[in-house]
Amino acid sequence: MDALIYTAMSGAERALNAQQVHANNLANMETNGFRANLELATSQAVPGYGYDDRHMGQLQSSTVVTRQGTIKETGRELDVAITGDGYLAVQGPDGEAYTRAGAMTVDASGALTVNGYPVLGDGGPIVLPEFTSISIGKDGTISLQNPGQQQMQPVDKLKLVKADATDIAKNEAGLIVSRNGDTLPADPTVVVQGGHLEGSNVSAVEEMIATMNLNRSFEVQMKLYKAADSMTDTGNRLVGA
Repeated sequence: MDALIYTAMSGAERALNAQQVHANNLANMETNGFRANLELATSQAVPGYGYDDRHMGQLQSSTVVTRQGTIKETGRELDVAITGDGYLAVQGPDGEAYTRAGAMTVDASGALTVNGYPVLGDGGPIVLPEFTSISIGKDGTISLQNPGQQQMQPVDKLKLVKADATDIAKNEAGLIVSRNGDTLPADPTVVVQGGHLEGSNVSAVEEMIATMNLNRSFEVQMKLYKAADSMTDTGNRLVGA
């Protein structure tokens, strides 16, 4: 098989995978707290004797774009937006996970959730007693005004964490997780804004440009594949002549 085929076919596979990543980014432009994905690939030599000049693109797990999205005021007591770096801890399907989505709700049992996932506090999932008013401080402290009382009383604190972009990835549920599977410690320097929500950090212009470049890249890979096939066919005819 011609050496060029390895490069052409793996390059085409990488372009198709990247298109899926950017299409998903565009589909979540209006999703609060969504973090865009960035596809990654590396060059890898084909193993085995006699394949030293064969190389192919090796797909890697995508990374997360960490720039902040636009923060908008909502006035809703249970909305929070993280200012700067940081994530809100939630109980995901496979353990602790993290998110920038801050549109929290309280279910019938008093459990605080975001997108259906229990929000974690200092001692685990946060369950609130009956209240008439709620406020969330900059450090994530949750204060309630109970029925019949006049003053706000702190009852729990959101678990807020920080992590480098190289240390995190997304799981199948779209939540942020640690690449090594470890639980991130609470970070007291993370700041939140109550009554605000952060929008998606997806740039429509960047995604459209990336998609057009990938389309051109895929076309080039297909032309290379056809050229490699033609050269192989020509070589076979010369050998058989």
